[in-house]
Amino acid sequence: MSAQYQVSGDSAASISASIESGVLRGDFVWGAPLPPIRGLAGELSVSPATVAKAYQELRRRGVVEADGRKGTRVRSRPPIASERSAMRLPVPDGVLDLSSGEPDVRLLPPIGPALRHIADDSGPPKGYASAIAMPQLIDIARPRLAADGVPMENAAIAATSGTLDAIERLLTAHLRPGDAVAVEDPGWANLLDLLAALDLRALPVVIDQEGPDPDSLAAALHSGARAFVVTVRAQNPTGAAVSARRAAQLREVLSGHRGILLIEDDHAAELAGAPLHCLGPVTEAWAFIRSASKPFGPDLRIAVVAGDETTIARVVGRMRLGTGWVSTVLQRLLVCLWLDEEVTSLVLSAAAGYARRREALRDAFQERGLTAEGATGINAWVRVPDETRAIGLLRDAGYAVAPGSLFRINTPPGVRITISPLDEDAIPALADAVAIAARRPGLTAPSR
Repeated sequence: MSAQYQVSGDSAASISASIESGVLRGDFVWGAPLPPIRGLAGELSVSPATVAKAYQELRRRGVVEADGRKGTRVRSRPPIASERSAMRLPVPDGVLDLSSGEPDVRLLPPIGPALRHIADDSGPPKGYASAIAMPQLIDIARPRLAADGVPMENAAIAATSGTLDAIERLLTAHLRPGDAVAVEDPGWANLLDLLAALDLRALPVVIDQEGPDPDSLAAALHSGARAFVVTVRAQNPTGAAVSARRAAQLREVLSGHRGILLIEDDHAAELAGAPLHCLGPVTEAWAFIRSASKPFGPDLRIAVVAGDETTIARVVGRMRLGTGWVSTVLQRLLVCLWLDEEVTSLVLSAAAGYARRREALRDAFQERGLTAEGATGINAWVRVPDETRAIGLLRDAGYAVAPGSLFRINTPPGVRITISPLDEDAIPALADAVAIAARRPGLTAPSR
């Protein structure tokens, strides 16, 4: 908290509003602790219960989070629409940004030809749509998903504005505030932030390069998780992919908890670099999400969601009361890109390029005595003894990486490295820098 900022208020509502205003204006440093409850109560001449209630309301809305015995702190990315919350920390000039988690813009297929085709073939202006997903999109999506092994025999399909939009709609269709959700640890930072904003509790599930650990998932389900969100391949941040063996083990665990909602995230789709092994439909409520953002560009905010009829009907019904539908222009654009053989070739070439970078980076790390996770997708995860020190050393060496604290709950410290901007000839120098950053202070570098 800024030394100049003073919390004000004489009720729980006014105290929480004062703190939220401070976060909005940047007077609170994100991740910084709030004043102790009794200390702030004394300063404001209110009861500790009043301050505790104010903190509880801020936690419920995802602005702050409990930090064990350290008290309460501002979340690293609170759901407040300030100028700061829409931006990552600036990357200094001369520093290679490996922190974004975005695909390589140099490898994205051009969308101009598809947009021109849509413009030439659009016909008269359209009125309000009656369906969430256009029939043509459904007709093309169904066999595409089935060809990858997604069980489509009795599945319904909808379109949403990207993966996170789909997950939010699925969770709110089945869960209530306070419910628990089993999530990968480390896992997608945006998902962890979304759960906090929805007042849902995250129950961590340990993962390795084959996917979630079955025993850890079983423990989370026995602890009351009402939903499970799993990234089937190209997991963010570790690059894990659910193997065939692990998928069978997870299905067995889930078969004993048929009442939960299973959400499968296939955000990388064609870029994943690994075969798809679905878990569902093994529970009564199930959804599979495939996004267009990674293979075709982050600006294409559209995802196809397949699942059981009741779940998809709830998503569609709720959308009709709000946004209505995903733009038919965007839906038609996705159809054009899916049907364009040249675009398909470019996407497959990009996937091969990412695979070469991943393999070269893993080999370079292994030569330097490092173990890095990242078998699929566009990210690698490296464990370090001290995140702050490692990030500082890497920035000094000319590399910006993402702190593991954004992604982990109980997992030991680490950093996420996005390989997208990384040229292959730059890998040895990066590996040298990471080897130094990941070394415990006082230890000498391993010989090669």
